[in-house]
Amino acid sequence: MTELTPDRARRAIADHTRRLAESAAAAGPDAAVPTTPEWTVTDLVRHVGQTQHWVAEIIERRVTDPTKLPTEMAALPTDPRAWPAWLSDSAQRLTAACSGDALDAPVFNPAADGRSGTRFWLATQLNEAVVHGFDAATAAGRPAAVDADIAAALITNHFAMLTSPTWEMLRSESAHALRGTGQILQWVATDDEGAWSVDRRPDGATWQPGRRPAAGVTVTGPARSLLLTLTRRLPLAEAPGITVAGDGKLAQHWIDNTAHVSG
Repeated sequence: MTELTPDRARRAIADHTRRLAESAAAAGPDAAVPTTPEWTVTDLVRHVGQTQHWVAEIIERRVTDPTKLPTEMAALPTDPRAWPAWLSDSAQRLTAACSGDALDAPVFNPAADGRSGTRFWLATQLNEAVVHGFDAATAAGRPAAVDADIAAALITNHFAMLTSPTWEMLRSESAHALRGTGQILQWVATDDEGAWSVDRRPDGATWQPGRRPAAGVTVTGPARSLLLTLTRRLPLAEAPGITVAGDGKLAQHWIDNTAHVSG
């Protein structure tokens, strides 16, 4: 399984944020976002830009205490014509913060999963840019490409988040639903070396890279389609190139109970 370099992740954040801005301009500020039904394009742009500025401040200030996280959010420009520049600035600030010595500096990591705080935020903000970029493209009726290595890295982040030490504290209902009696699920990318397997145990779900011969269900397809089904942007039955072997209800149960906290 190929691991993204920080430089690749930073460039992808900038690229997908730019694409999001282009889709938002094409859709218009009041357009509904089909993949996040309670949001308009304005809500989507505000969320992404504000979150990028917020995370950049956490890293710039080297915040380690969660009680000292920033409390003020950047203001969204009232003129939609200013949004592309505003998003470009937020992405630039974020990627600059996630550089150099900051990558392994002490910074708060909400997942408490062993990654440095900055590496955690770099992965989660890449996820925000890519997935919400897809949301914006859907609102505009535009295609939304995602490179296989980017999608695969975000699938890895997805499983890391949902099996992290703090997931039960953040999303206890989800964590409890993912417990099981040894059911094994796996996802295999057809355009990347990525493969991911999940073991649903009585004390919680765990994941590991690679295939498992005893899997109860195997979901196979392009990494982009796997990512978009796992993040509930495309229905499992409608995602391009997806095949399901075994008990499809196991895969659907996982998807139904694993939404991230934001958007």
